Amino acid sequence: MEKTKQTVPSVVPRHVAIIMDGNNRWAKKRFMPGVAGHKAGVDAVRAVIEVCAEAKVEVLTLFAFSSENWQRPAEEVSALMDLFFKALRREAKRLNDNNISLRIIGDRSRFHPELQAAMREAEAITAGANRFVLQIAANYGGQWDIAQAAQRLAREVQAGHLRPEDITPELLQTCLVTGDLPLPDLCIRTGGEHRISNFLLWQLAYTELYFSDLFWPDFKHDAMRNALADFASRQRRFGKTSEQIEAGARV
Repeated sequence: MEKTKQTVPSVVPRHVAIIMDGNNRWAKKRFMPGVAGHKAGVDAVRAVIEVCAEAKVEVLTLFAFSSENWQRPAEEVSALMDLFFKALRREAKRLNDNNISLRIIGDRSRFHPELQAAMREAEAITAGANRFVLQIAANYGGQWDIAQAAQRLAREVQAGHLRPEDITPELLQTCLVTGDLPLPDLCIRTGGEHRISNFLLWQLAYTELYFSDLFWPDFKHDAMRNALADFASRQRRFGKTSEQIEAGARV
């Protein structure tokens, strides 16, 4: 595993979100079963965590399994669930030893009770870590996230604790599963596709998007550093003009 440290960019995203795409195509290209690509992708996860921690990124969110992925062949879904279960058991202590807190976001109700228990256990093991937050999106969908936030607010209105006119974008945002964390500054998608596939739909409103043609198992240290360097070269305006941003920077 590559250990060489590179110069950290002058501007670093607080929160990086990644759509890890291309595992199946990576395996198919090598005449291997699809699950082999997912297993190979674990090394890319480790590499990206190392680079983000080295750069002092605060939060890394990985899109591991979408709410639409249940439609894949049953044998692939079963293999993915087994891989997820084993990875949780194997990696939790390593994450804690590196002061990395693990959070899993998404609707857990569809997962096997044993896998749900493994999720809770891994989160508990790393609960005291405060160097870095690793967030895994599993059975997650951006539309589901917004809907569950709206349901929470509707129950507050129904109970008389909130008026409809009190509901603001800021309040709804706090009810999202990521509501206590900074919004993503950078979203990366590997595998050559240029879409966000129902990932963090609300949260990505002003996120910088970065697309890589590399399949996820090939997205290692240098690729992640290149993405961070590209982010550092961009000017984020949030609706303002370039002149306003530059004037603010001089103050």
